[in-house]
Amino acid sequence: MMIDPVTLIAALIVASTPILLAGIGELVVEKAGVLNLGVEGMMIMGAVCGFAIAVQTGSPTLGFLAAAAGGAALSLIFAILTQYLLSNQVATGLALTLFGLGLSSLIGESISGSTPPPVARLDIPGLSDMPVLGPILFSHTSMVYISVGLVVAVWAVLKHTHIGLVIRAVGENHDAAHALGYKVVRVRIAAILFGGACAGLGGAFFSMVRVPQWTEGMTAGAGWIALALVVFASWKPGRVMLGAYLFGGITALQLRLQAAGIDVPVEILAMSPYVITILVLVIMSSGKARAALNAPAALGKVFHATG
Repeated sequence: MMIDPVTLIAALIVASTPILLAGIGELVVEKAGVLNLGVEGMMIMGAVCGFAIAVQTGSPTLGFLAAAAGGAALSLIFAILTQYLLSNQVATGLALTLFGLGLSSLIGESISGSTPPPVARLDIPGLSDMPVLGPILFSHTSMVYISVGLVVAVWAVLKHTHIGLVIRAVGENHDAAHALGYKVVRVRIAAILFGGACAGLGGAFFSMVRVPQWTEGMTAGAGWIALALVVFASWKPGRVMLGAYLFGGITALQLRLQAAGIDVPVEILAMSPYVITILVLVIMSSGKARAALNAPAALGKVFHATG
């Protein structure tokens, strides 16, 4: 059985979208100097909130909005704990993931077995019907194009706007940014909420598009992969996109190899998020490695205004 490259590339884009959404949100958070390891928890909360609201209202749009709100709400807890109560960011992020997994399981009990409304795919007469390019570029749901748009928007804002300059200043040296009059805590909270909303959208993509049903723990390590991608992409939006598509390609190829009768152990992909996470934590613990990767200098450091 031959693997069709057109359907493989189309599937690659779909598989990459939730990781890309979560990754680009986490990039903004880390650019502001905050390390949030709760991405997995925010994604699963987005998955269950989006699914529940979409089932109740029959509107995928409201479902995605609810997913963004669910992810942002969970990230707000992280923001309050780390920015006002000055708790350890790594420990708080890990706790947030465990909390999100537990809470989503509780919420999901009442909606298990439900079917969400179908999410419409883009259909442009003349373009969607094109051979090769049609299925690859013009046959996806709106969230796929929103994810690409977010990458472009984040790149443009960080590189070419005053807001981006402030975010980068806060992430590089929060004391100097504070001395210049920037509201460090407010900037970081705004970045954390943005990251939470993006992670929530990524989670909803799982439950409403990729696997249109609710299953406990369905994000299956995607949040950890998104976290790792930011580090390996050297905090550059374009590289996060390439990394997401690379991992999505591995996932799509693995499924098609199995369908073609070629035995590829599922366990290899199943363990990859955790292996990657361990590598990320090792890299983040080394100051020299962090500098070499062009990480924000104040990443993970607690800010306390002294004046």
